[in-house]
Amino acid sequence: MQTNFTPEQLTDPGIARANEILRSCVHCGFCTATCPTYAVLGDELDSPRGRIYLIKDMLENDRPADARTVKHLDRCLSCLACMTTCPSGVHYMHLIDHARVHVEKTYKRPMMDRLLRWTLARIIPYPNRFRIALLGAKIAKPLRHLVPDPRLKAMLEMAPKVIPPVSRNDDAQVFPAKGPRKMRVALMTGCAQKALDTDINDATIRLLTRFGCDVVVAKGAGCCGALTHHMGKEAESHSAAAKNIRAWMAEIVGEGLDAIVINTSGCGTTVKDYGHMFRGSGMAEDAAQIAALAKDVSEVLMQLDLPAGKQELKVAYHAACSLQHGQQIKTYPKDLLKRVGFEVVEPRDGHLCCGSAGTYNLLQPEISKNLKARKIKTLSEKTPDVVAAGNIGCMIQLGSGIDVPVVHTVELLDWATGGQKPPKLFSNRP
Repeated sequence: MQTNFTPEQLTDPGIARANEILRSCVHCGFCTATCPTYAVLGDELDSPRGRIYLIKDMLENDRPADARTVKHLDRCLSCLACMTTCPSGVHYMHLIDHARVHVEKTYKRPMMDRLLRWTLARIIPYPNRFRIALLGAKIAKPLRHLVPDPRLKAMLEMAPKVIPPVSRNDDAQVFPAKGPRKMRVALMTGCAQKALDTDINDATIRLLTRFGCDVVVAKGAGCCGALTHHMGKEAESHSAAAKNIRAWMAEIVGEGLDAIVINTSGCGTTVKDYGHMFRGSGMAEDAAQIAALAKDVSEVLMQLDLPAGKQELKVAYHAACSLQHGQQIKTYPKDLLKRVGFEVVEPRDGHLCCGSAGTYNLLQPEISKNLKARKIKTLSEKTPDVVAAGNIGCMIQLGSGIDVPVVHTVELLDWATGGQKPPKLFSNRP
């Protein structure tokens, strides 16, 4: 794609990177075939190629974002299926992230939009605040049919039946390996996951220690910054990321780390991009080192020789977009489940997003519900006993609509290798 940025514009590192990405696009349109929003809406401007044109026009002309451009950029899930499909290697993730920063800086959203985004950014990354908000939503949930705004209604519908108790495993501490130590790893315990589902981190710790890992929950580590990052709130996202970098570097300088384990794939995609986020800054070297150490939990488990077994459950594996497209990890979770003895099946159109996408299901509820219905239909066709996924957002999205339990992959692996049965398997609802 031909671009016409001025030499002055190209002195900005963000514009220079955008120019590089734009020039790699060859207009082929392969991305439209796998774009969930294009599949739902059928509008070229709601495809990656269409959004690329909008971003190019906005950035080249150095103009503030307008309502039309913002509408179509907001509809992007950042599922990154387009990056998997693209034959030219267009790094759409960096482009859409930069465009969202530009939108945040130059466009004044309607009052309700600003209020909702401010509220989400001030609540979800903070587990204690999020717990209180979930409790309020749970109380108000029976009245959701009276709420006119579909986004507020979606927030009420998100409230789980049961808010899990606080897990002490999330506190800064070290869990020693059972038997000879093979690795020393830091576990990112996250933010929303600590409020929504404490079973995931608990199972991860049991599983890793069982197979020879010292597991460190580092003091000062918290939200990865993804939520505010995808809203274009650069200062907030970088502040959260910087805290993690400092916390994990303290462990690296101390006793050292072999990996930083992340069991929420949306967070993993962001942490693995810290090197790009902090390029040119005083934290660039540390950020790059952290990004290189970041591993999805399935990547680490593949190194730990889980034993073969036989289980009597059919597991439908849901591939989170942030794992299969963002991190290009496609087989490890399935390989692990099969190794310990589960029958693993996959839905058709597994590349399509379930519609969760961080806060997308709250900010774009109608499109999200459409994608959710599609995903639940294709999963249900496989008549599974349980659905497994590697991302808390997907689990919450699917768990409220499907008639079988939805669990994290590590919960099943923990159970199959000597851990407790996932509590969700005692009920058809999480």
